[in-house]
Amino acid sequence: QVQLVESGGGLVQAGGSLRLSCAASGRTFSSYVMGWFRQAPGKEREFVAATSRAGDNIYYADSVKGRFTISRDNAKNTEYLQMNSLQPEDTAVYYCAARAAWTIGLGPQEYAYWGQGTQVTVSS
Repeated sequence: QVQLVESGGGLVQAGGSLRLSCAASGRTFSSYVMGWFRQAPGKEREFVAATSRAGDNIYYADSVKGRFTISRDNAKNTEYLQMNSLQPEDTAVYYCAARAAWTIGLGPQEYAYWGQGTQVTVSS
């Protein structure tokens, strides 16, 4: 089992940047595919990005491609999401998630472990 704790959220103006971190503890971090999801008020949780166990295979949602960068440091048991050119529509609670599998999953139902979430608010 793995425990996940996100940090780095906050309030930023449109066009600004934030870097989210997700610290993992418990079972070996490199055993998990890691992802980021977000959920805005009144909306379903949606996929943002995911990285394979070694970090050599990465997927992004079309809405964040070219603006967000996912990465992981297996030596530090930490996953990151660098978010640039933030827009008001990026406002949401951001969650990191872990999947004990070899393949990347794009749906929240494919991830068994979740952090508590961190709020990102982008003002116009």
